[in-house]
Amino acid sequence: MVEQAGSSQSRLKTSSVTSRAIPLDAPTLNKARWCRRQLLAWYVRHGREFPWRSCNASLYQQVVAEVLLQRTQASTVSKFFDSFFQKFKTWNDIDMAPIGQLENALRPIGLWRRRATALKALARELVVRGGSFPPSREELEALPAVGQYVASSVLLFAYNRAEPLLDESMARVIERVFEPRRLVDIRYDRRLQALARLLVRSRNPARVNWALLDVAARNCLRRTPNCNECPLKRHCNFANGIKVPTY
Repeated sequence: MVEQAGSSQSRLKTSSVTSRAIPLDAPTLNKARWCRRQLLAWYVRHGREFPWRSCNASLYQQVVAEVLLQRTQASTVSKFFDSFFQKFKTWNDIDMAPIGQLENALRPIGLWRRRATALKALARELVVRGGSFPPSREELEALPAVGQYVASSVLLFAYNRAEPLLDESMARVIERVFEPRRLVDIRYDRRLQALARLLVRSRNPARVNWALLDVAARNCLRRTPNCNECPLKRHCNFANGIKVPTY
């Protein structure tokens, strides 16, 4: 999951992309409804279990996990989850910890300096705010170390809004089922963003997100997709011989 903190100007630009409505035709809407039903039914049987998906996971754990999941496999973060949160139980614990201690704790999953700096900056802001996240995307993306992806995760988990956890793997599923992206950078592809948001429009948007991510990890692989076992194969362009570019 690729997301980097940028300047406030670039974050505001990202917000403007996600806030503009994109018209979608009736066949696309119908296809999305069908996909959503298939994904939710498939997830009951085949969804992966991770600690941040548990009903016992706190918002703090969910958001920190999403920060750590960027550029790191979910299985790696899953193994690391318990040991990290035993040491750092709250935003205040991260804020108060020496940066070297936080770096050492993050070393097993790599990119520890970048992640430690990002988490420290975000923790400081959350401590000042009393642990509360603002409710708007624009305000969220103005926070330290919060880009489009992490902002979506906060809106999803804190406010149950139908926001997609759109990364390259989810984008691959959407491109193959619907249409190729128009821009290399998924953060600025308005059509792709609109399709992702349409797909997760549900009473349980988190579960649809997880189902999409799991289909990408288990079936819709970049190089060797397992189309025969994919719940979306019936209406997938790629599975039915219409190849699309893969980034």
